[in-house]
Amino acid sequence: MKIVFFGTPDFAVYSLEEIFNSKHEIVAVVTTPDTEKGRGLKVSYPAVKRFAHEKGIKVIQPEKLKDEGFLNELKSLNADLFVVVAFRILPEEVYSLPPKGSFNLHGSILPKYRGAAPIQWALISGEKESGVTTFKIEKKVDTGNVYLRKSIPIEENDDFGSLHDKLAVLGREAVIETISIIESDDFVLQPQDNSLATPAPKITKEMCAIDWNKTSEEVHNLIRGLSPFPAAYFNLKGKTIKVFKSAVNEDIGLKPGEEYISRSELIIGCKDGALKILELQQEGKKRLKVEEFLRGYRN
Repeated sequence: MKIVFFGTPDFAVYSLEEIFNSKHEIVAVVTTPDTEKGRGLKVSYPAVKRFAHEKGIKVIQPEKLKDEGFLNELKSLNADLFVVVAFRILPEEVYSLPPKGSFNLHGSILPKYRGAAPIQWALISGEKESGVTTFKIEKKVDTGNVYLRKSIPIEENDDFGSLHDKLAVLGREAVIETISIIESDDFVLQPQDNSLATPAPKITKEMCAIDWNKTSEEVHNLIRGLSPFPAAYFNLKGKTIKVFKSAVNEDIGLKPGEEYISRSELIIGCKDGALKILELQQEGKKRLKVEEFLRGYRN
């Protein structure tokens, strides 16, 4: 089949590469416009664009998805199917164009964790299982009928970084299987049970602030869900400290937010016990194991 692929970050490249290596033809990639970053305003390309350029795939970067010129360009490609992985919300004018429709890969077992940050919220919520879902795109975000779901356990040491990579691999399997299902025309879409839906809103800076009045397990899960980026944080002696790794500690009589600092340990009280900080980063400094940090901190 002739496919137009919509995606932006590294997570999407896994699926794009899987389609590229299949029998199907990617007639174009649609991604977000380039951005300028840093003091020198160096141009930064989306990961999907870099891959497409390496493979000689046509790249389209529309500012507005309802732009008439963009819509006409899409129509001229005569694609059978649109595949969407980690991209913007498509308007009906776009997703309704191909004869085989458009489907999206989502990083959760829908209907749980609908929204922009499903991987993070599964970890923050203390889930023991995660996965991916492919669904037919409809007007209301993440509510479309499902082609397939794939699940994996969330390991005790998983954080956002590790689970993201696992789901990217699982996702590319789901994408290529879904394309085969659609090509066969032998499938039955499964409606989502909206009563089981849970939200996964975009992560804001305010959400990253650690509240020591929560349980040690809740704080630990927040740290896991935000590591390595954007990272949960707290203030220590007037300095912002990002936390990347932690462990639930036995109760040593600390009040919420109270610190115990030794030569090698930083333990902070929570609602029901305490949390041991294992890896952290002080503002303006590099990421360190807590022992390294405390050597400098004590000096």
